[in-house]
Amino acid sequence: MGTDTYSRTREYYLSVFHMALLLFFGKQAFAQIRYSIPEEVKDGTVVGNVAKDLGLDITSLTDRRFRVVTGFKETFLEVNQNNGALYVHKNIDREELCQGRGACLMELKILVENPLEIHYVAIEITDVNDHSPSFPEKQQTFEIAEHTLPGKRFQLHTARDPDAGINSIRTYTLTSNDHFEIDIRQSDEEKIPFLVLKKPLDREKKNKQMLLVRAVDGGKPPRTGTLNVSIIVLDSNDNRPIFSQDVYQIEIQENVAVGTSVFQINATDPDEGTNGEIEYILGKTLKKKVYDIFELDTLTGEIRVKGVVDYEENDVYKLDIEASDKGTPPLTGECRVIVKIKDVNDNLPEIEVTSLSNTVSEDSKPGTVISLLSVTDKDSSLNGKIILSITSEVPFELKPSYKENTYSVVTKRFLDREEVSQYEITIKATDCGEPPLATFKTLSVQISDVNDNTPKFSQNPLQFYISENNVAGKSIFSVSATDRDLGDNAAISYYIMREGNQNDMTSFLNINPSNGHITEQKSFDFETMKTFQFHIVASDSGTPSLSSNVTVNVFILDQNDNAPVILYPVSSNGSAEGVEEIPRNVNAGHLVTKVRAYDADIGYNGWLLFSLQEVTDHSLFGLDRYTGQIRTLRSFTETDEAEHKLVILVKDNGNISLSATATVIVKLVEPKEAFAASDVKSSAKADEDNNVTLYLMITLGSVSALFLISIIVLIAMQCSKSTDYTSKYLQETNYDGTLCHSIQYRSGDKRYMLVGPRMSIGSTIVPGSHANTLVLPDRRRTSEEVRA
Repeated sequence: MGTDTYSRTREYYLSVFHMALLLFFGKQAFAQIRYSIPEEVKDGTVVGNVAKDLGLDITSLTDRRFRVVTGFKETFLEVNQNNGALYVHKNIDREELCQGRGACLMELKILVENPLEIHYVAIEITDVNDHSPSFPEKQQTFEIAEHTLPGKRFQLHTARDPDAGINSIRTYTLTSNDHFEIDIRQSDEEKIPFLVLKKPLDREKKNKQMLLVRAVDGGKPPRTGTLNVSIIVLDSNDNRPIFSQDVYQIEIQENVAVGTSVFQINATDPDEGTNGEIEYILGKTLKKKVYDIFELDTLTGEIRVKGVVDYEENDVYKLDIEASDKGTPPLTGECRVIVKIKDVNDNLPEIEVTSLSNTVSEDSKPGTVISLLSVTDKDSSLNGKIILSITSEVPFELKPSYKENTYSVVTKRFLDREEVSQYEITIKATDCGEPPLATFKTLSVQISDVNDNTPKFSQNPLQFYISENNVAGKSIFSVSATDRDLGDNAAISYYIMREGNQNDMTSFLNINPSNGHITEQKSFDFETMKTFQFHIVASDSGTPSLSSNVTVNVFILDQNDNAPVILYPVSSNGSAEGVEEIPRNVNAGHLVTKVRAYDADIGYNGWLLFSLQEVTDHSLFGLDRYTGQIRTLRSFTETDEAEHKLVILVKDNGNISLSATATVIVKLVEPKEAFAASDVKSSAKADEDNNVTLYLMITLGSVSALFLISIIVLIAMQCSKSTDYTSKYLQETNYDGTLCHSIQYRSGDKRYMLVGPRMSIGSTIVPGSHANTLVLPDRRRTSEEVRA
């Protein structure tokens, strides 16, 4: 069976099979429509309305796009995007498209987008009788011996007509003569004309005849082609070469090496001498490809491979061979050698990406189509059977279509851009040949972001330590959150949650929404507030926006910003000055008076030390450095002056020490005078002592009230916070008369103390605490108190 016959037969059965499927399943199941057009149709001619014939809504075509995806090497049809009409945009040459086959069918893929659909359109191109039959040569000459018997057949050149069906060659005619007639032999799909001798020739009467052969097609009107045949009458060689059979069939593999001998023919001639010597030649009417692939040894009849044998190009070749003797005139015999090509797995599968969405949202549902693929293999049988698979570990899978060798790539689970932002999908197509051949195709798919991650703070809650007396309006600290999303979904803005009451510290705080820097609109005063808490919210710019909040605990650190205040002695005009009278006969160690002072700071900043800045006699009076008590160092003598002035310096223990001074005038009186003076002044002294006591009580009451308020606030904060961040403030109980104090608090597994005049052994100063914060050992350990 010839190549053209095989192709037409296959096309015929495929068309019948498609029609059967269409009739059985209906239009919706097979999704295919069919049109028929003549080959001479003009440009712009509408073949049919694809949108209407597919049952699409014509009123919504502005949202859909049609595209002719596949066809022959280049398609001559286009789809109008406005109305869905399928029209001709290029001249059609049926003979070029279908190579003269009987039925010229063309299958197109119509890709419809929004949503994605694929439909199949079968186009039948009907033939028009636009070609006349033609012979390969205008002239053919035969030399015929005069004693040739009637019935002798001479093969004429076969005419070719590119048209098909009824428009192809129907018959051959011969001009009227006495000796010859036309005989037509049907061979596969073609008609081979033979010139048949019906009456013996007589060279002596006529040695040459001119005949005209016409090839007529079946068109209306019919077209013809002519061949001039010259008959030369020779004498005497009356036996022609004879083959053992008219048709030989052999089979060879494709890709056989050039020069390989595939067959050897042999003809016999009973004549002797030159009339029996045979030469072999290939027929002159074969297709040109035959001469390119095979060669024939004229002497031996051996057929050898001359060019590349490719099954995919042609699976069968027909060689017409003539055996001619060397008689005068020479006689010939004919045979046909049919060479069938056996397929070898020598073609890689081909993967065609007909559609690809290279960006997929990470919230796409499983089963979302991202690509359409089709695979082909030029080999046949098992060599052309393809297995498609995904070789890479990706969350995608292949789904076969109802049409063979068509697949879609779909998601098989939910995607997460934060884990993987891009996938390289490697697709492998393997045929079933031996050995199998494989082709790889890589699809690159980007995962687009969805706002599915909330901003995160590094820890919650956050703790900050700030010194008092900060500069208002400047940044005191900053917070930062991170978001795993991209772009606007990761663009974070910050704001403070405000309660709205008058005591809410957040009313004095501002936050930069873009970078989280926090500024305070007023200066902190440790003596007024020691700690406060607020909440910050971080929101991204996604749609919808996601947010999270963090608790911020702020601890105020004390600075030495308060000078000591003298509580005693205080004169009537408010100055720190007093007069003390003592008997001259007192012994050493007698308590003259006690200087009392107070510092609003705490820890080292509130730890007061007393020293004699000025004294008339250093041998008479001594001052306790820590309590402020003034005592006599020895007994008085007659030579000692009666009045002594003591200037006492009271200073705190801050880095930059602040101080105050008090002046005490000590008068020595005789014992009787002292007693009398005490009686006289008792009432005035009582008033003065009452005033001093009142001032002391007011001061102590204010300090106690402030301390109690701080304790209440800290207890409330402790109840609302975790154990790790609870701070406990405790009043130092070791008060020895000087109004200074200390505060302890706990954070995590450490206990801190803002120290007063006494501290525990083993205490250490915390760096950055302005020298007034100590880290205390665990309370379970025994500690002893010493003077600092």
